[in-house]
Amino acid sequence: MKRWLCALLLPAYCYAGAAVAPDYALAPQRIADGVWWFEGLQEHFTRSNGGNIANTGFIVGRDGVVVIDSGPSRQYGEQMRKQVEAHSGGKKIVEVLITHAHPDHFLGNQAFNGIRIEALPQTVAVIAEQGETLSANLYRLVGAWMQGTEVRKPEALTQTGERVIGGRKLRLIALQGHTEADLAVYDEASRTLFAGDLVFLHRAATTPNANIAKWLAALDALQKIDFQTLVPGHGPVVHGPEAIAETRAYLVWLRDSLHAAAANGLDMMEVANQPIPERFRSLAVVQEEHTRSVSHLYPAMELEALSPAK
Repeated sequence: MKRWLCALLLPAYCYAGAAVAPDYALAPQRIADGVWWFEGLQEHFTRSNGGNIANTGFIVGRDGVVVIDSGPSRQYGEQMRKQVEAHSGGKKIVEVLITHAHPDHFLGNQAFNGIRIEALPQTVAVIAEQGETLSANLYRLVGAWMQGTEVRKPEALTQTGERVIGGRKLRLIALQGHTEADLAVYDEASRTLFAGDLVFLHRAATTPNANIAKWLAALDALQKIDFQTLVPGHGPVVHGPEAIAETRAYLVWLRDSLHAAAANGLDMMEVANQPIPERFRSLAVVQEEHTRSVSHLYPAMELEALSPAK
């Protein structure tokens, strides 16, 4: 690749005019005994971050390691796998669990060839149907970080509830709301809950496949879990209810404000330009996500408001 092209496409991908593997600079952080996470950036997909915007993690058991989400690209997955193996005390990765079918969570799957990868059946179906499109869209957004990335479909997770994987007792919890199928993973020994994108903290929630009513019900279910530590899909790790509370408050406001706008006959542009309440203005990328949420959710609410009462 010529030097000028490297600089144009992705400076981090080049050195002295020669192409090199992009570096995500992944560094796992220890949460509890045997439990680690990789923190994603509170940003949109860009050519500077390579799509590294979601949290991923791993749990080291007596007999092996469970990885939770594989990241946005083959390069991420390969670099993640090296870090996992370096911090696992010699234990092998025995399983990868994918929380849902958004590209920043599953496009690193091929880095785990030879290892069982599982997801909820509806997640598998969406990846099978839309995976190539999601991958192509992400390539357009982040460029050369995606080089060599191919979609690897997980196997359907047929058993949820309590399972022992790698000698570690986990609870696999099937929910929905952020997407049609959202998997949460609870480690019994450390009382750590990996909530996937059902929970955001300090970042506005994304809604391309959302059902807010089901999402709020999922948050109620997560709130009942006796967790000591919660890893959201986006945002910092917490040790209390604040991440669930913040996600719930934002979703309730979003739902209520869109319903009110539809009842008052506002068009989409008017709704998108409505001011965001002060309590949410500090959330990362909130203006952009609110605009996207209007496009995702408002047409159905308009149609409902215009439909004659039964």
